[in-house]
Amino acid sequence: MLTMAAQLRAVVSAHVVAIVGQPVFAGVYLTGDFDGLRWHAIGADVVTSIGYLQVIVAIVVWVRLRQVWPFLATAAVVAAETVQYFAGLDGALWLHIPLGVMTVVALAVLFIAVWSRPLPRREVPNA
Repeated sequence: MLTMAAQLRAVVSAHVVAIVGQPVFAGVYLTGDFDGLRWHAIGADVVTSIGYLQVIVAIVVWVRLRQVWPFLATAAVVAAETVQYFAGLDGALWLHIPLGVMTVVALAVLFIAVWSRPLPRREVPNA
């Protein structure tokens, strides 16, 4: 069984892998390949779903390991992703593109933090 820290690292890693494809798919679309837009939309669903899963894992880390920072950082990233998702659906590219760049950067920083900062190995017993 994976530790809570390992589970958090795994979901954040999957999240980063998924989000890195988004600018690629958008670029494919912008070069004239209309399938890129479909892949970008599918990618948005995948990224958002992994983000919500990450929120759940971060809540469990908060409760079991008494570490609140992964939840706060995840909540900020997922809130930005959610706004960006709906901005993209609405065609508000003036918001969608810069928020997308900021979201990718924020998730990369969270990835680095999760992998470089130690989390307790042992869970705090419920008393």
